Amino acid sequence: MTCRIVASPLGAIRLTAGEEALEAITIIGGKAPDDASGHPLLDEAAAQLAAYFAGTLEAFDLPLAPLQSERGNALRAAIVAIPYGEMQSYGEVARRIGSGPRAIGQACRRNPFPIVVPCHRVIGTKGSIGHYSGGEGVETKRHLLQLENRKEPRLWAA
Repeated sequence: MTCRIVASPLGAIRLTAGEEALEAITIIGGKAPDDASGHPLLDEAAAQLAAYFAGTLEAFDLPLAPLQSERGNALRAAIVAIPYGEMQSYGEVARRIGSGPRAIGQACRRNPFPIVVPCHRVIGTKGSIGHYSGGEGVETKRHLLQLENRKEPRLWAA
């Protein structure tokens, strides 16, 4: 595996890749300069993340390490299908694919590709922000939602 650290508005992000696919994205925070890798996949991932944060990329096109189950792949696909700048509740996503809200929550919690697999777009019922396991948790989720909306988000229920 090869790693690269990239700077972002969220702080440092570590990208990890195998030979053919991205293995993980980790929001580690703090200040860190971009670290050139010379690894084509990591360079492409860094470029796509930079475009996303600049507001010029709404959908990622990166090879991601496959999940171990068809169900996991279906849950990931359901999360990826939430359009840029939109939000859906755990229940809405679950109903769309014939699953349960807890399964969607678990998929979000275990998501090894925050931002690229946009679990930040999954919110609680009645507009509550829900949880977020990347970076600084809910604050990181709020930042990503604000970035995609390019405006102040609505008030979140507690």
